[in-house]
This record gives sequence, structure tokens and C-alpha cells, in this order.
Amino acid sequence: MTDDSVPSPSISRTIREWWQDHVAHAGCVATFGRLVRLGAEFLRDSTPARRRQRYGDVEYDWDHRVDTTGATVGWRDRLLGLFHSPYQPTEPALFHEMLASLQIDFREFTFIDVGSGKGRVLLMASDYPFRRVLGIELLPELNRVAQENIRKYKSDAQRCFKVESVCANASSFIFPAEPTVIYLFNPLPESGLVKMLRNLERSEGRHSIPMYLIYHNPLLHESLAQFGFRTLVTTDRYVVLHI
Repeated sequence: MTDDSVPSPSISRTIREWWQDHVAHAGCVATFGRLVRLGAEFLRDSTPARRRQRYGDVEYDWDHRVDTTGATVGWRDRLLGLFHSPYQPTEPALFHEMLASLQIDFREFTFIDVGSGKGRVLLMASDYPFRRVLGIELLPELNRVAQENIRKYKSDAQRCFKVESVCANASSFIFPAEPTVIYLFNPLPESGLVKMLRNLERSEGRHSIPMYLIYHNPLLHESLAQFGFRTLVTTDRYVVLHI
């Protein structure tokens, strides 16, 4: 499924669905307050000073001649990101630390980044000998940039050359029946995350195929408890679970 076949979410529908989801959990007053704060956050983030701050993540792009910085994300995708998950690329050093915590043979596993944005994690994952690397991104424009980055990426460290980014809704994605490492950097609101994990629970071979979940900045870690995943590593910045 490509970005040509998946329309970009409309702003009005996104806000409406966000409102309904949050009202069901927190009520109208609290949800309205949260909406006002999101609007103020978006306005602050749109100032020239804040945009210059976002260029602080650009060193990886200079080194590899790609575009994964958050500074060049357009206003529409930034606004949509507030109601789904704001785009923020993963720090390379932390990513390699998280991968090092997995005691697996990478050659036997597929790597899937849920909410892959412009594809930085996909590029970094390709430096490991995974069977294949797959990104799932909701916003067509970010997915288009990721596909271009995959085409341009050149590194002497690259070990996996089967790298792909698809435009799809992760909450309804059907996971492949193969050994998998799933990477999350808070790509979904709680309702979407729970729906995605329920789909994963029902996937073919779920209980006989090894699967691992790396959850970076695990704000919704408590939502995983209902699924009975086994926690392998816990730090302030990420958790690793056997699923």
C-alpha cells in the first residue's frame, strides 16, 4: 500500500475523532482544556525561534545526505501530529543502545517501525542484518520523504537492503507471521495503540513466533499490561518486551 492509495487524514475528521476519544475517557471540560493547550503548543511551535531549535536534530542528515529532521515538517503534518503523534526522529546513539539490548540473531527477524515518519529509524535499522526492514506511516507526505531517503541512503555500515516504507493506518495493520522486532516511539494515541496490539494478539502464529517490542519514551506503558507481555528491559527512556 503506497501513499498514492491512502489519502491524508483530514484535519476536521482527525480533531473530531480525537475529541470523541478523549471525551469518552476524560469528559468535555478536561478535553476542551487539552484542546486549548494543543492549540497554544502548535502556535508556539510555529514561531521562527522554535523552528530553529528543531534543526538541532540535523547532524544525522548531514552525515548521510538525507532529510529526517523535524524542522522541515510542514504545518499541516505538524498539526495532524499533535492529535496522533508529533514527528520526532530518534537519536542514533539511543537507537543503537536499544538494539544492543536485544539478545537475538537479527538475521532471523523482520524489523517494523510503527509510525516511521521520514524513515530515520528504517535507515538505522538497515545497518543491522535484519531479514527486511518495514516502516508504517499514516501521513502520505512523511511517507513520501521516507521513500526518497531510502533511495538515497548510502552507508558502508548497511547490512539490510530490503527496506520499505508504506503508508497505512497502524491501528489496523496486519502483522506478518514471521519473527519480528516492533519499534514504537509513541506513534498512536492510547485507543489506537490498544487496537493495534489487539490486532497483533489475533495475528497468525502469534504464540509460536518470536516477537519483541521496543517502546521508546513509553508514556502508555501501563496500557500494555492487559496483554501479558514479558518485560525484558526497563529504563527511563525505553522498555523492551517479549510479546
